[in-house]
Amino acid sequence: MVAHALVSVAWAAVLAVMLPRRRAAAAGTAAGAVIAAIDLGVVGRRIPASRDLPVASQVADHLAFGALVGMVLGHPRHPSV
Repeated sequence: MVAHALVSVAWAAVLAVMLPRRRAAAAGTAAGAVIAAIDLGVVGRRIPASRDLPVASQVADHLAFGALVGMVLGHPRHPSV
């Protein structure tokens, strides 16, 4: 659980730097797809516990993560805007 939290914070930091502030939720969703490809395609297949989980739900989780990070970063009251 700690590792998952650290990875999530690291990806959120990357998105905070890279995502545009306009249409950030859409850009975050697209970024979530890229993160899913990296996490599941490169790293996840080497970890049996991750590899054995259903792929569709993992991809959906990554897409939702990217969209939520984008929504937070794109919100007009977010300090970085």
